Amino acid sequence: MLKARILTAVIVLPLFLSALFYLQDIFWAILLLTLTVIGAREWSYLARFSVKNTAIYMTLTTLLGGELLFLLNMATEINAYTPVLIWIYTLSAVFWVAYVPFLLKKSEVTNNVVVSMLIGWVLLLPTALALYQLRAINPFLLLGFMGTIWISDTAAYFTGRTFGKHKLAPHISPGKTWEGVAGAMLAVIVYGFVWVHVFTKGDYMTTLVPLLVLLAVLGILGDLFESLIKRQAGVKDSGKILPGHGGILDRIDALTAALPLAILALLIFNTLQL
Repeated sequence: MLKARILTAVIVLPLFLSALFYLQDIFWAILLLTLTVIGAREWSYLARFSVKNTAIYMTLTTLLGGELLFLLNMATEINAYTPVLIWIYTLSAVFWVAYVPFLLKKSEVTNNVVVSMLIGWVLLLPTALALYQLRAINPFLLLGFMGTIWISDTAAYFTGRTFGKHKLAPHISPGKTWEGVAGAMLAVIVYGFVWVHVFTKGDYMTTLVPLLVLLAVLGILGDLFESLIKRQAGVKDSGKILPGHGGILDRIDALTAALPLAILALLIFNTLQL
């Protein structure tokens, strides 16, 4: 399993970076739409949709995601900081900050098909749109925000393994500990200080570092939420498309919570600066 994980990462990471920096906007949008549809298929599996409902859901996701990405493509050509879809990012933030903690506390997610479809869209569509708009603003900025989640996850894993004693959510994900969370927050704070001093010459200290910490917290919520969904579905992974890593949702669980808030914060900050 470890060899498969390493081999997959060695192959996928260069491909992702090449796409991030070299793909034309239209092909980046097509890639994001493809990943969103794959994610919709995995969500259908986790939500235990019927074959008919899965087909309907994937079709609607393709149409809705394609339309939103097309709209964002047109808008960002005029202004990369366009607020045209800020309502979607706001909806995502409300979902993660207000609704997901309630679901995690209850340890149960709805079995209603329509509600499950809506939740899947709140997970997938804002993430795809955030990936597109953050890249339109600056690919390095998108990479920096994604790096926040990767650093948080890595620090949480090693800190938890070394010092972990107090379980974070034993009924959802027994391996996660409060010590791991503390290690993640410390690592992200250090990362934020490095980002501020190396790339912004000391500016934005009071805004960027707290934002990165908040993104890390939301990333943990995203991770826990997918663990809850998989536990309810009785499966280990959302899919098998990435050997050793599972499915697309297994790789972007934390990003679905963090990236929409990242672009929302940037849009609000840009508006305030005008």
